[in-house]
Amino acid sequence: MDFARNVLSENVRVLKSQVTKTAYQGVAIAVTSIVVATLGVCLFQTGGISLDGIIKAQTENYALWVLDSIPFVFGFWGQYSSSMIAYQAGAMIFDQTQELRSRAESMEKQANYSATHDFATDLPNRVLFYDRVEQAILSANNQNKLLSILLVEFANFKEVYDTLGRNSSDLILKQIATRLQNVIMGNDSVARIDGNIFSLLVTGTDDEHAGISLAKSVQVALEPPFKAERLSLSIHINIGIVNFPEHGDDVDTLVQKAGVALFMAAKSYDGYAVYTSSFDDHSPRRLTLMSELRQALEKDQLAVYYQPKIFVKTGQLYGVEALVRWNHPKHGFISPDEFIPMAERTRMIKYLTLWALKQTFKQCAEWHRLGLNLTVSVNLSARDLHDPELPDIVAGVAASYGVNPAWMMLEITESSIMTDPERSLEIIQRLHEMGYKLSIDDFGTGYSSLAYLKKMPLTELKIDKSFVSDVLLSENDAVIVKATINLAHNLGLQVTAEGVESLQALDLLDSYACDLAQGYYFSKPVSLETFHQWMQSDAKQYTKSADSE
Repeated sequence: MDFARNVLSENVRVLKSQVTKTAYQGVAIAVTSIVVATLGVCLFQTGGISLDGIIKAQTENYALWVLDSIPFVFGFWGQYSSSMIAYQAGAMIFDQTQELRSRAESMEKQANYSATHDFATDLPNRVLFYDRVEQAILSANNQNKLLSILLVEFANFKEVYDTLGRNSSDLILKQIATRLQNVIMGNDSVARIDGNIFSLLVTGTDDEHAGISLAKSVQVALEPPFKAERLSLSIHINIGIVNFPEHGDDVDTLVQKAGVALFMAAKSYDGYAVYTSSFDDHSPRRLTLMSELRQALEKDQLAVYYQPKIFVKTGQLYGVEALVRWNHPKHGFISPDEFIPMAERTRMIKYLTLWALKQTFKQCAEWHRLGLNLTVSVNLSARDLHDPELPDIVAGVAASYGVNPAWMMLEITESSIMTDPERSLEIIQRLHEMGYKLSIDDFGTGYSSLAYLKKMPLTELKIDKSFVSDVLLSENDAVIVKATINLAHNLGLQVTAEGVESLQALDLLDSYACDLAQGYYFSKPVSLETFHQWMQSDAKQYTKSADSE
């Protein structure tokens, strides 16, 4: 307070000195005016200027008396006014300065808060969380305690965001934050470190399973539906867990390994995974496969393998399914189940599909040129069915190789349709109108929505091999296969059974009136050269076997 008073006094003194100087200048001008007026009166009365004439003018002219008093009045009034103005101006400047300083302090606090907290949820962000982990590591070292970090991924966040928009998505994120804050205990903390990833810190524990216990509690807490736009929504979460000091001794290492565990949790039945060293071989490989896949496409290092599809009744060759294979120069054979989902998470799937279409359309045209009336099936991914350019891409490839659309069968999965049904059905309808046959692949393993099944202009339904391979051993599988065949026929579709591995299974499918069969009993997926050899030798035995019956 004394400092503020001193500042105000100093401001008043400075301003007062400035105003006083102006007042003095005014007084000087007034005095000069009096002198000039007196000399003028003297000259007017005596006809000249003399000391006696000046005295006479001052003593006899009453107007000059009034004029003589004005400088003193103005001088006094100027001093008083200058003091008041200076004080008021100083107080005003001081108040404004205090207000500006207060605002600056408030803005600085807000900036510091924004730099360390998430706007949508008010939780600590990555920066503050990392700092807290570093402090927790120091404390754990000093006390010889353990700590755990959990990364909680809102797995279907993008689907919710695309469907409901930003406001509803932020509302769900706030609800998640509230539930997580109510799950943690004591000095544990929760943060949002990425768009759909929350992090939890478990500190000062002696229980090496504390992370797993908390993960299970999180699953229970986030299981009840969330409310947004009068809708009840369920979210899917994955949880990656690391422990200090077992899995690392610094925050960067721990969070990086928690991310690896999070990736593996997505494949886990439990929905959570604790990091183990066995994950290390998988993670770097996963990180490099995408760039290597791009190079493989550019250098034509991928290959298309073909698996025959056989008429069940006659044993004759109906066509083939084209399957992309990648024999990596370092890692060897890489399963499509590994690299295709990764490609689907990026725009790489578009280039992979285009490459596969060109290869299969070109080969289909060559077979028909040679007089082989084969139907070639090629798989489309979920991302492909969301690409409005797909029909135009297919039309362009077909035109470049001279392929009749009736020669091709485009296979789609149930799950790819259900992700965005309206857009998928629109693209499927366009492909149908262009003359392409359409097949629903892996039927029975996805949503199996009959409501959408009846809307699609399909030619074929493929029964997944998980049902067909055990059809001889499982009565339930046999019932499912038979019912599926009847359903497809009632919808006017032909049926292909995948995973046929024995003559007995083929005979049973024949008794169910299944149309086509595909599986290792005939041939596994093979290279083009091997498939040509198979057509010249092995394919004939199925035809003869069927004729002899």
